[in-house]
Amino acid sequence: MFVKVCGLRTAETVAAAVAAGADAVGFVFAPGSVRLIDAHAAAPLVAGVPEGVETVGVFRGQPIDEVLRLAREAGVGTIQLHGDEPDDHFVRATAAGFSTIRAISAARYTTSGHAGPHRLLIDATVPGSGTAFDPADLPVPPDVDWLLAGGLRPDTVAALIAAFAPAGVDVSSGVESAPGVKDPALIRAFLAAARP
Repeated sequence: MFVKVCGLRTAETVAAAVAAGADAVGFVFAPGSVRLIDAHAAAPLVAGVPEGVETVGVFRGQPIDEVLRLAREAGVGTIQLHGDEPDDHFVRATAAGFSTIRAISAARYTTSGHAGPHRLLIDATVPGSGTAFDPADLPVPPDVDWLLAGGLRPDTVAALIAAFAPAGVDVSSGVESAPGVKDPALIRAFLAAARP
């Protein structure tokens, strides 16, 4: 089970995620998020991530030139785009040497129209809100490898994995002691629950 811990902002929590076995760590560069981190502040955190752990920059509704600039400044290897970004943004990110993740809400997901070289992440109806994922929003899970996100917590992730059989899961608010404040103990508990 691929596990991504997102919205990290401190060396302590990055280290906790890596030590717990996370496959990917995410840094949010989308304005307005309580998990926002400056690309220059993220750069030393990204540089400290060991080889083999994916580093992801998360963006929403930003011009692709800005996305590429911030991703380069931070040093991440993957760009995750939320919202209605056109396919061209993914083409340009790939051409610039980045892996890509397309994130959409479960309410907007359809079984067609999301082909491409990028991976697919399906979030709760209000992405990034910490709102629990509602199984009713996704009556037909994708038939491709995909990541499940949306209000996942240590006490709910195992049941949702069993229900949907995603290739991976993405957690942010579910491992926080307060909005935007990650808790190393909850990170460890989440990883343990996702991989029993």
